[in-house]
Amino acid sequence: MSDPVKPLILIVDDVPTNIKMLGKSLQDEYDVVAATSGEDCLRQVVREPRPDLILLDVMMPGMDGFEVCRQIKADERSADIPVIFLTSMDDQVNEEEGLKAGAVDYITKPFRLAIVKARINIHLELQQHRAFLERALSKRTRNLKLAQGELLQMIRGRGGRR
Repeated sequence: MSDPVKPLILIVDDVPTNIKMLGKSLQDEYDVVAATSGEDCLRQVVREPRPDLILLDVMMPGMDGFEVCRQIKADERSADIPVIFLTSMDDQVNEEEGLKAGAVDYITKPFRLAIVKARINIHLELQQHRAFLERALSKRTRNLKLAQGELLQMIRGRGGRR
């Protein structure tokens, strides 16, 4: 029996040591890739394979995490990827800004790895359910349009038989 494909997690942090430590902790359950800048992150989210989830630091030189998140969410190619902020900025104002930027969660450092993994799993599962519901809705809409077309043909066909 083959192993199921591991979800791909993109860790974005300008401190390579943070990436290495977190990546090592996550690598048994997830495939992990890294970016050390907002610009690098934005390039990676539109490449194949796309990440299934992004762990994003707020404080980075150049483009901060809030702006990176806004740009991810503004691009239709990456808008559906869940973003979790993982940062030392623990005040309520920054947390609110992160969520307004489009993040699904906000975890402050120092963090407990078990909490990070649990939240990753929750958001990956929610993403799978959302994708399933979108596919089901799309299929149902197609079926209704087909049925509507058939019904209209039947009505037109009866209109000429009076």
